[in-house]
Amino acid sequence: MSRTIGKISFPLPEGSHFHEMIDVRAPVEFAEDHVTGAINLPVLNDEERCLVGTIYKQSSPFDARKIGASLVSKNIAAHLDSHFSTKGRDYRPLLYCWRGGQRSGSMATVLNDIGWATTLIDGGYRTYRTHVNETISRKSEELSLIVLNGFTGAGKTLILKSLEKSGHQVLDLEAMASHKGSVFGGDPENPQPAQKRFESLLFDRIAPFDPTRPVFVEAESSKIGKLNLPNPLWQQMKQAPVVEICSPLESRAAYLTADYREWLSDPGRVSRTIDRLKGFHADKILTEWKLMSERGEWEELVTLLLSEHYDRRYSVGGSGSFERPSFTLPLPAHDPASIEFCAAELVEKSSSLFTPAVVS
Repeated sequence: MSRTIGKISFPLPEGSHFHEMIDVRAPVEFAEDHVTGAINLPVLNDEERCLVGTIYKQSSPFDARKIGASLVSKNIAAHLDSHFSTKGRDYRPLLYCWRGGQRSGSMATVLNDIGWATTLIDGGYRTYRTHVNETISRKSEELSLIVLNGFTGAGKTLILKSLEKSGHQVLDLEAMASHKGSVFGGDPENPQPAQKRFESLLFDRIAPFDPTRPVFVEAESSKIGKLNLPNPLWQQMKQAPVVEICSPLESRAAYLTADYREWLSDPGRVSRTIDRLKGFHADKILTEWKLMSERGEWEELVTLLLSEHYDRRYSVGGSGSFERPSFTLPLPAHDPASIEFCAAELVEKSSSLFTPAVVS
């Protein structure tokens, strides 16, 4: 006799154990976002999902269910012959689809009938998204943030990485967004995630944070590339105490030239990006910057971009989105020893800025 298919809700109960979490939605849905750690075994691929949906809306729901059942059965059979073929008697899968309904239920029925203890996420991905949004909102209000501000290339990200390495709580938004937060910050080899995926990565990061300890974060705008920061987090960042990292122009230019070395090796890409600065600078200046890129005068070009574009448009003195810096830390160079020293000094001096949250 087949056992009853179990159901479980988010957040997953502490101590719950499953060998795999399986997202049965179409690949395009999975790519947009998914529960971190889940694998994708679609019961309908992208084209099949579109076909069934079109027939359902434009022709006949009955025909759509018939065709859908045939396609789902075929795909589940393929997964049984491949992915599930090596699973043992004690295998325990956890499944979900969009709402925890037909797609995940179809696969769960087959797996359960085989004899595997199968569990469905009640409400599917939709309940996970609700949990993500609620957690980000609640945790954002609980966190005691300390914002690192400073001119472009000051080394804020390097300091965050040093803090994280030494065990401090760090929120590296640029890493999660796959973008360095400027017009030159995109990476075509590592494109930005979808908005929902970005929020899931943010959820994964802040959910375990201890509100009785500070969280260090870099000053960002409300958008990082194409992605929006969740408003509760953005509002908390704007109210948080600020520490300014101050680094000389020469050191910032040398660091950014090295950091963007691969990016700068494509003059055509650099030229197209410089075109995005029209309206900020005269055409004559933009043309000269393009010629510098063609000549490979990278550090000279980066120095001019910093001094003539970024530094003129970026305020670190409290007149922008963030509070006035409580104090300034010098970073004379971007070598490992200087970064570690600055990070340690930041921890020591910022203790006076931190007020542990009161968690009910």
